[in-house]
Amino acid sequence: MSFDSHGSPERRAVGTIERTGPAEPLDLLGRVPYGRLATSMRALPFLAVARHIVSDGSILLRMHRGFGHHEACDGSVVAYGADNYNDAASGDGGNLWSVQFTGPAEIVHLRPEQEELFGAAPVSVNGEPYASAYLRVDPHFITEHTLDF
Repeated sequence: MSFDSHGSPERRAVGTIERTGPAEPLDLLGRVPYGRLATSMRALPFLAVARHIVSDGSILLRMHRGFGHHEACDGSVVAYGADNYNDAASGDGGNLWSVQFTGPAEIVHLRPEQEELFGAAPVSVNGEPYASAYLRVDPHFITEHTLDF
């Protein structure tokens, strides 16, 4: 147990995991290609699917430009989460995990070699041609949850 400067036991939020560094949860992100981005647009919360890669301690996201979600996130603190819950459908009996983090997001323009790391982009979204937009998120608060079987 640790104590604050007044000698009282420090309290930590239920469900958070203390880490010396974010390496392990960020490594888990590399095991799945997609996650969900959460923020608000015109004061209404929304979730958007995004493709992610981890690069130099930041998370790079690719999402569809046509909805304008990337613009709503630019300069804002966002939440992003990914998990391997689809693995439960395979019935392999493995452990399940989820990683969530919050941090500031900014629109970025990637070099061609960075874009290649994302792999092929979807052809269309809701019947419209897919157009890529990229965000960089600097993770500040990271949580990891596991379901052990």
